This record gives sequence, structure tokens and C-alpha cells, in this order.
Amino acid sequence: MNKTIKIADIKVANDLPLVYIGGTCIIESEQHYTQSSRDIKQIVEGQGARFILKASFDKANRTSVSAFRGPGMGEGLRILDNVRTALKVPVSVDVHEPWQAEEAAGVADILQIPAFLCRQTDLLLACGATGKIVNVKKGQFLAPQGVENIIKKIESTGNKKIMLTERGFSFGYGDLVVDMRSLAIMKQFGYPVILDATHSVQKPGGLGNATGGDSKFAPVLAKCAAAVGIAGIFFEAHPNPECALSDGPNSLRYPELKKMVKETMAIDALVKKFK
Repeated sequence: MNKTIKIADIKVANDLPLVYIGGTCIIESEQHYTQSSRDIKQIVEGQGARFILKASFDKANRTSVSAFRGPGMGEGLRILDNVRTALKVPVSVDVHEPWQAEEAAGVADILQIPAFLCRQTDLLLACGATGKIVNVKKGQFLAPQGVENIIKKIESTGNKKIMLTERGFSFGYGDLVVDMRSLAIMKQFGYPVILDATHSVQKPGGLGNATGGDSKFAPVLAKCAAAVGIAGIFFEAHPNPECALSDGPNSLRYPELKKMVKETMAIDALVKKFK
């Protein structure tokens, strides 16, 4: 059974047209985030697709202690709230600790659980208790069958507004691989399944003091996932990835984003035509 989740006026389900969740990896500054969010929204919606903006106010798991982490929670949520209001778009934000959940829920439509934290019971319960949609990124260490216990933790709060996101599985010491069977297995639990196309092409620690990656493969994975018949595609894009303060090697350039949305929408429409 395909569960449908409503995010603002957007309905999300594995048998409905793809939704696209994206933005820059991190809020670099208010001006940069405002303009890039506006540009990315225009690109996605310009293809006739439905769009949800993502944001990160703190990247707590950066490779290096000296890496830029973001503006922090208070300032980040203020910026996010302003952009959300100006663009009239629903937003997703990641939280790292249980105490952050309630405050972030005051601004965000979706609370996102980072992959490394997907089994942290207190964090899952805190996010579930807000009543907001909870998007769990499946850990790089976790088999797709393992999300069932994560689902039960969130459901124990009475919250059944859950999304599950694939973002690659650890392969050796410095690479990730996406097993497309994972998408089909997670779909069996009924909740909307998302592919994180850009984090799935990361090379953890690949640059020594930062994570590397190869963004040219993100559209390849997105198209494969669309052929499975899922609910959405998560991505990160940047006007100039070489200058990005986080995850530049994995971020899509705007022309690449436009092409990816166009192609995945076409595949998705064909696959779901025969459902």
C-alpha cells in the first residue's frame, strides 16, 4: 500500500509524480541562500515539477574541524523562515540533536534525520513527537530491511508521516554504491521513498581534509531510481560548485539540474503510466 503524505499543498507518494527536494548543501550566507534558492526553485518548477526547498543551518559531521559548518541554528532558522515566506515554498531542514527538533519544527515542514544518526532513538522520538513529517536518510551502514525498526520508533510517537531516503552504502574505505534493490525493498513498507542523488556520489574523506565526489554520476543514479518508481529525488545544486563551502564536488550545476529534472520526469511519467 502506498501511503500519501501531504506537504503544504504537495502530495507525496511512490505512485504519484516525482517531487524534487533540493537546494545548496549549506546556508553560506543570507544573500547567497536567498538567491540560490530562488534560482533552483525556478529551474525545477520551470520544468513543471513540484519543489521542496532544503536547508542546513549546521553541518555537524564535516570531515575537518576547520571546515565551514554554517550560520548556526538561530540565524539559520531565521534565514530559512524569511526565504520560505518569500518563495512560498515548503522546506526541509536537518536536525542533529533531540533538543533541536521542536525549535526547527517551528519553521520547517520536514525534519530530516542525517544518515549517520538514523538509529539514534532519542532523536527519532523527538522529531516524531513534533508531529512534523520526518524524512530519515538510511545510514551508509544499514541494510534497507533495517529501516523497519526506524519506522517503528517514529510510529511509536503516533506520527505516521514518514519518508525514507537512500543515499548510498559504504563500499570499501572511500566510496559509496547505490543498490537499486534498496529502493524496491523500502517501498514495501508503504512510505514514500526518496533517492538522494548527490550525496550518493560522495567519496567520504576523498580529499583528505574534505569529502570528495563526482557529481556527473548523480543524474545517472536519479534516472535509474526514477525507473524503479519512487516518490522523489533529493539533490544539492550550486551556482559555482568549485566555490561551494560544503559538498562542492557533489553539487549539480544549474544546467545539469535542469537536464536531470527533465529526464527523470519523463522516465517517471512513463513508469507510472503502467502502474
